[in-house]
Amino acid sequence: MLAEDRRAKILKFVNQHQSAKVNELSEKFEVSTSTVRRDLQKLEERGDIARAHGGAVAKEGVSFEPSYIEKEHEQEAEKRLIAQKAVELIEDGETIILDAGTTTAALSEELEQFNDLTVVTNGVNIALELVDSPHEIIIPGGNLKKRTLALVGPVAEDYLEGLNAEKAFIGANGIDLDAGVTTPDLVEANVKKRMAEKAKEVIILADHSKFNTVTLVEVLDLEQVDKIITDDDLDETVKKELVQQVDIL
Repeated sequence: MLAEDRRAKILKFVNQHQSAKVNELSEKFEVSTSTVRRDLQKLEERGDIARAHGGAVAKEGVSFEPSYIEKEHEQEAEKRLIAQKAVELIEDGETIILDAGTTTAALSEELEQFNDLTVVTNGVNIALELVDSPHEIIIPGGNLKKRTLALVGPVAEDYLEGLNAEKAFIGANGIDLDAGVTTPDLVEANVKKRMAEKAKEVIILADHSKFNTVTLVEVLDLEQVDKIITDDDLDETVKKELVQQVDIL
């Protein structure tokens, strides 16, 4: 097979699957991993794909971020179950951080069973959900990202620097064995990173559709994550690989 023909097929495969590993492409097209890496480099230089650690991702999917409204009704049942599992990890009297997002919003709705939490959140909708609760609600300043209802930017990051929490519950747009936890937006990634730094325990909330997906910015390496809570539709092969690095609930 000519190199250009192979690259065209590699590009088609990456676009169809949104991402692909070097080893995966090597086996599929029966060439060495070094040949695949050269092909990916060429495709990246032409702007056809984006390189990721251990492989490549489709250019169209790397930086695309659906709005809160678009995500709100996706995987609703799974998000509710994830929230119900997450709430089992919380104890009254704790300070917890809730990242902005639809799955963390589902968790906020489960907090009515507690009487005395301190909830730090950059999610405007989450703060509104908890406005009539007995909990203390702390909202960092910052710029409102209207698409995701998240407060972001240096002001939010600086405010979080002065806080400490028992647990941080963080959402993800992508989770990958090599690329870790990723999100399409740099400023939102920076806030998520700061949240993780300020908690004793970092817990990722993500339904099965987020796995084997890589988006633009790495938020956390899997070694920085204590637990991932997901639903039962997570692929068993993916689960077996992940449990070697992180606790999967």
